[in-house]
Amino acid sequence: MPIDMKRNLTMLTDFYEITMSNGYLEYGLEERTAVFDMFFRKIPDDGGFAIFAGLEQLIEYIKDLEFTEEDIEFLRGKGQFSEAFLAYLKNFRFSCDIWSMREGTPVFPYEPVVVVRGPIIQAQMIETMVLLTINHQSLVATKANRMCRAAEGRPISEFGSRRAQSYDAAILGARATYIGGCSATACAIADRDYGIPAVGTMAHSWVQVFDSEYDAFKNYAQVYPDNCIFLVDTYNVVKSGIPNAIRVADEILKPMGKRPKAVRIDSGDIAYLSKKARRMLDDAGYSDCKIMATNSLDEYIIRDLLLQGAQVDLFGVGENLITSKSDPVFGGVYKLAAVERDGVLVPKIKVSESIEKITTPCFKDVYRFYNRETGQAIADYVTVRGETVDDSQPITIFDPMATWKKKTVRNFTAKSILTQVFDKGRCVYELPKLDDIRNYCADQVAHLWDEVKRFEHPHRYYVDLSDRLWNERNDLLERINAE
Repeated sequence: MPIDMKRNLTMLTDFYEITMSNGYLEYGLEERTAVFDMFFRKIPDDGGFAIFAGLEQLIEYIKDLEFTEEDIEFLRGKGQFSEAFLAYLKNFRFSCDIWSMREGTPVFPYEPVVVVRGPIIQAQMIETMVLLTINHQSLVATKANRMCRAAEGRPISEFGSRRAQSYDAAILGARATYIGGCSATACAIADRDYGIPAVGTMAHSWVQVFDSEYDAFKNYAQVYPDNCIFLVDTYNVVKSGIPNAIRVADEILKPMGKRPKAVRIDSGDIAYLSKKARRMLDDAGYSDCKIMATNSLDEYIIRDLLLQGAQVDLFGVGENLITSKSDPVFGGVYKLAAVERDGVLVPKIKVSESIEKITTPCFKDVYRFYNRETGQAIADYVTVRGETVDDSQPITIFDPMATWKKKTVRNFTAKSILTQVFDKGRCVYELPKLDDIRNYCADQVAHLWDEVKRFEHPHRYYVDLSDRLWNERNDLLERINAE
């Protein structure tokens, strides 16, 4: 059982979620229906898109929502909460509806990626975990996808457990990197719990323990003849590491009918050293022996190595991946979009001096437009839920921040990309296998234009509002301004 499922995480919430919930009960609002959206405003690393991940862990959390006697006694001890509220928590049963993007979906700023509708206390209470699970895994999956695209099809293994921000971050981070496209992990528990192939051979300490580098390689080959990846940079890659790897291959592996799988270079000028290593291995008759590069890599270094002709077949990436070191925050937010009054959902908006922080009101749906001829994604279209999109006719979309920027879309298919996950608290979503999520992610990224996938100055993908939704938003702003 995955480590995050062994604990009751109901109390993993910001304290103000509890104080607000107590207040809602005091005013008799506990059953009032509210709609919240999770969305984000900025793509990490100024990229063209992000990868949505973390839904499975959110589902498991919600399935297990229950306040224990210990939780209630703790809250009673704070001296801030009514006995009526504590009794409410004792009988707490989640009954909200939730819609979500599928894991592995490319997502864009300002569109809802999770929508929650239900009694306001319940919808409020899960805010922290919605953001925690989705923000973390979406961040790491996005970074992994960038690195995998930089590697141009060469496998990338995640080697970041020892640099992750906690043991949970190591395990779930490995899961997210696999969704983003990585092929393996160094984290053994991620293999046990999620079936992500665990890989790894030797560290520098193995090489140093023995009297010589040759002895270290020889002893390893005798124990693991089918999985020999020699770490060749402990002393000198060209003068000793590669020659000793070749010697052990000749003297130990070849008589056993085995071949070395790879050599790993973990320091130095990898472009230069990989070229030298490739030539030496080829000359020795080991053209099938792959070269793996590690050592503080990121997507830019990987891309540059390949541009320089580095002879690298595999990459292992650690801290820069598992922590998304270059941009370590996925800024997802959770905002109220509507509240029920007299049986009708009333749109709600947050206004700010910063235009980018003004929210979009209403209970919403999201459609993705695909070109019928190429299959490429054209734009996302956010509507008031219940609106229909007629994709048999051309439709003119516009930038909601600059309405004079318009585009008429023709010959397209419109697909709703929010899937219902919970219906009145009952999970109605069948969790896909992790390999299926990973394959889905690769397929959906392939449907994006190359211009959106650039690392520098990517084309901004269109996320537009329907006329009705834009009018609702504009009318609310006008009304608030008049008041």
